Amino acid sequence: MRIGEVIGRVTMSRLHPSLRGGRYLIALPMPMAALMDDSPARGEEVVVFDNLGAGPGSLIGISEGREAANPFGKVKTPVDAYCACLLDQISI
Repeated sequence: MRIGEVIGRVTMSRLHPSLRGGRYLIALPMPMAALMDDSPARGEEVVVFDNLGAGPGSLIGISEGREAANPFGKVKTPVDAYCACLLDQISI
């Protein structure tokens, strides 16, 4: 799992039926320097599926790959990154 900062959302005209109730966000993964020293350095943008209600500026936990599809059970979904949690505070 990586920590990322939400910077926007993706707008689509059509949605896969298995993804009702959620939306896609754009997040920037935060390297360790950004977490420890409040550095402006960020990783490459990631499109993340969210059904928790994260907004711009929110810190989120991002699960990727096969683990991103686990919350949907056996239903096949077009998800490669998933917003697994909203973070209020980070202590290192």
